[in-house]
Amino acid sequence: MVTIREIADRSGFSTATVSRVLNELEGVSDETRERVLAVAAELDYTPYAAARTLVTRRSSLIGAVVFTGDQPEFQHPFFQVVLDGVKTRLDASGYDLLLLTGSFRSGPENAAYIDRVRRHRVDGIVLMGASLQDAGIARLAKLRIPTVAIDLEVTGERVGFVTSDNVEGARIAVRHLHDTGRRRIATIAGILDTSPGERRLAGYERELEALHLPLREEYVRVGDFYAESGYQAMRELLALPNPPDGVFAASDLMAIGAIRATDEARVRVPEDVAIVGFDDIHYATFVSPPLTTIRQDKAALGEQAAAVLVEMIDDPAAEPPQLMLPVELIVRGSTGA
Repeated sequence: MVTIREIADRSGFSTATVSRVLNELEGVSDETRERVLAVAAELDYTPYAAARTLVTRRSSLIGAVVFTGDQPEFQHPFFQVVLDGVKTRLDASGYDLLLLTGSFRSGPENAAYIDRVRRHRVDGIVLMGASLQDAGIARLAKLRIPTVAIDLEVTGERVGFVTSDNVEGARIAVRHLHDTGRRRIATIAGILDTSPGERRLAGYERELEALHLPLREEYVRVGDFYAESGYQAMRELLALPNPPDGVFAASDLMAIGAIRATDEARVRVPEDVAIVGFDDIHYATFVSPPLTTIRQDKAALGEQAAAVLVEMIDDPAAEPPQLMLPVELIVRGSTGA
């Protein structure tokens, strides 16, 4: 591996001067900088990240902390697209992405990600899928590392968020079901310990009230955003003495699971029950019937989070973001389109 000393010997400058050039520090003439960089390219020099971090006090690393429950979050289409958006924006800014995991479980392992964040000396943090009750977030804020949460409305001196309008999305879904003539509208909520789960349930309840429809306890089932929980919840709803004629599922995967349950029960969608999801994942158009859903711009969530995070890193005085991205209704066959 080529060293700074070799570049110094070949270029005729001191190791201190070469170090300043390679770490993009000031105090070096343009002529000197060009000569050093030319020699470095000739020798195919690759900087040693740890040493560079000590000099520049920056690691060029962003820690993406994804919280995992009982399901493999990295396999969920939502997380995949959001992370891709984060990566696209960070690549353009010269940062590398370090994937870390947090846990919903209680105990010391719940906040182990904080120790890993400190150990790797990341320049910034992106939080995804965090629990509303996670005490580690407050501890993380005290580190004063620039942090942006996705779909979690947390704030602090160096902490901000980027989220979709989950409440309005749920209200639009319920309103659409009502507009198609449904009056017994149920919901399959997501994990209520997360912001999307809690917010989408709140939107469902608010729109029922606005439409003067009763909030029936038996019409509220809680899943985990994955297909199997939607399948089980829909089976329970269909087994009720007076089953719903409309269902809002807080994720597309749960909606797809719900459609499978209707197939097994020989219940027709949308004739007997209309179903709306949330996310607009790629698979929404391949289920039969195609899924009506609330589209959120998943790539934009990641790109916006990364963009404002880089701004916070570059400018310590930058205001932490509080961004809410709009959502839209995409009507397909599961509600009669």
